[in-house]
Amino acid sequence: MADEDHHFETADAGAAMTFPMQCSALRKNGHVVIKGRPCKIVDMSTSKTGKHGHAKVHLVAIDIFTGKKLEDLSPSTHNMEVPNVQRTEYQLLDIDDGYLSLMTQDGDTKDDVKLPEGELGEKIQADFDEGKDLLVTILTAMGEEAAVSQKEAPKS
Repeated sequence: MADEDHHFETADAGAAMTFPMQCSALRKNGHVVIKGRPCKIVDMSTSKTGKHGHAKVHLVAIDIFTGKKLEDLSPSTHNMEVPNVQRTEYQLLDIDDGYLSLMTQDGDTKDDVKLPEGELGEKIQADFDEGKDLLVTILTAMGEEAAVSQKEAPKS
């Protein structure tokens, strides 16, 4: 039994895509899941209700990937899901067919992130065409990812 050799390719903490948090503990600029979408809270208000009712929390949030505004009303004592959101910076190598080719920390390439639409996408494309070294910040939550910002890489 002791001479068995175990080999693990990758290990993580088994973190789920979301975790529960009581409504009253949520804060503005924090994240929350509304209608199954990861959102950033832009406004929240608490209303005290009648004699036997519970205080309610009114959340106004923006979907972090689509930019759509979502609202939810929930008793302050209830739990809501909070997405595990990760921000990672990657170096931009190439833009091919509307997808970004990015270099990870360990030197591998990541080619599955779309060039964002709108102003940010245009800025990334324009700066890349000028030959600038760019770092692109990718936001990952609930199995989705999107480029959210870019900056010029520091000269070494």
